[in-house]
This record gives sequence, structure tokens and C-alpha cells, in this order.
Amino acid sequence: MSEAGGLRAPVRGWPGVGSQLAGQLAKIDLHRQEDLVLHLPLRYEDETRLTPIAVARPGFPAQVEGEVVSCEVTLRPRRQLLARVSDASGALVARWLNFYPSQQKQLAVGRRVRLFGEVRGGFFGDEMVHPRLHAVEPGEGLPEALTPVYPTTAGVGQATLRKLIDRALQSVELDDPLSPEVCMRLGLPRFADAVRALHHPAPDADPASLENRDHPAWRRIKFEELLVQQLSLRRAYNARRAKGAASLPARSTLTRALLEQLPFGLTRAQQRAVGEIAADLAAAHPMQRLLQGDVGSGKTIVAALAMLQA
Repeated sequence: MSEAGGLRAPVRGWPGVGSQLAGQLAKIDLHRQEDLVLHLPLRYEDETRLTPIAVARPGFPAQVEGEVVSCEVTLRPRRQLLARVSDASGALVARWLNFYPSQQKQLAVGRRVRLFGEVRGGFFGDEMVHPRLHAVEPGEGLPEALTPVYPTTAGVGQATLRKLIDRALQSVELDDPLSPEVCMRLGLPRFADAVRALHHPAPDADPASLENRDHPAWRRIKFEELLVQQLSLRRAYNARRAKGAASLPARSTLTRALLEQLPFGLTRAQQRAVGEIAADLAAAHPMQRLLQGDVGSGKTIVAALAMLQA
């Protein structure tokens, strides 16, 4: 990753990011701009289309748009904000048990709003509980792409996260450890393209492939994680190998004596394992080897022969 644009710069101190919000972001490990860029969506919601209220299916998320017919704060059975919204096909009640004055202002009678949530049956007909609310401006169209939903914590709303992530995306450059030729040969998108595609899917992106995480952009992210893991393992391997170790030459006399006492001969696989381990022990660096095999495959005799050399 390039540090152009302050990629490693802390988020704390951005306009609108005070100590309180910075502390909440830290709870989900969002400290720097690169953390925001790599904070990938958990899932997506489809706000690209509207569902008539009468057609919305109970138990399924839907987005409806209509006019606020009534809005009131009731105190029974507990304090809550109730708004009745209608379109040409029908009406439903939107219910918020925890709400802000700003939401109440958005729900002024006669105002057009969009609600996104799960429809369910209530005492007064269909309702949505705590739907996402958006006041529609005159002439405002629908989003052209799926809306990302991010992992978050209390006090950090989706709108806040999207705003911060979009700002980070606009101000950073993402380097790619793979050349364009390698990406093409592997059938993978460029890293920067993959990251941006996950934050802002194309209008024609397949929702199922995004949800199932087998979209080309997700495959590139998975490849990146595997590549980093393998490079880290190789670096650790090289560091251990560089430390050096005592060379333990083979002791053919002891080995031959043990083999002559066995009521069986070693299989080819066992012979190969013994030879490779013997070469490792004779080298001037630590042996980094795992001996693995099924029950009864002969691991014990291989280990015994290695002990004789040590």
C-alpha cells in the first residue's frame, strides 16, 4: 500500500471525528485510513428498487416509499415514535422504540420518505420496526448500486461508516503486489479495483456472488490474504533457518544395527522420510519439518532412527 494521501494517518482529528467517535472506531480496530479502506462490507442491501407496500412480503427486507400520513409519539405501552406511511397500494406503520428528534422532523406529515426494513404483522396492520429512514428530496432518484452494510459497534452508524470509508477511498492510493500480467494470468482483478468494487459494487454486480463471497473482487481479497500469510510463513522460516544449528552427521553403524533387529523392512515412503530427516539433521541450520502419517504408517520407527542420529 502506498502512503500517498496519508494512508497511515490516524482517523482521529478528521473533521467530525472527535475523541468520542475515535474511541468508538477503535473498538472495531479502525485507527488509520488504511483500516477504513480495508473495512469491507459484511453484506449488502438492495435499495435500487421500490416495493409497493401492499406487495411487501412479511419476513423479508424491502424498501418502500410513500407519504407520511401521521406521526406521533406515544407513551403506551412504552415511549415510541409511530408514523403511518402510505403509497398508491396501501399503508404501513413505522415504529421506533429509540429515536431522535431529527427523525421526528423528517417524518413531518405530507413528507415523502423511504423506509428500508423487514415487514411484519402488527396490531394495526403491517409494520416495520426500526426501519432505516430516508427523507426523499423532490426529483431524487434511487441508488444505482447495492448498499454496503459494514461491521460496526454501538454509537457508529452505517451512514457514518460509509462517509468515513468513502473519504478514505478518495484520498489514498492502493499499491498492488502483483503485476498486471500476473493478475491477468490468474484471472484476478487489480487489488485497488477489487477493494473499490466491494465498497461500491457496480450496478450490474451479481448480488448472490457478493453475498456468497465468490465475486471476482472477493476472490482477489482471499488471494491477497493467502499470499500475505504464505509470505509471512516464508519470512519466519528464513529467519529460523538463518540462526544456525549444530550439524549432526548420520551414524550408519547405529542405524544399521537397529534395522537388522526389525522383523520388517522399511517401506519406500519410510525410507524417503528417514533420508530427508537425516539430511536435515546433518545440515548447519535448524530442521523445520513435520512428520505426518496415518496410525500404523511407521512414524515411530522413523522417529527412532532420527534419534539415533541425534
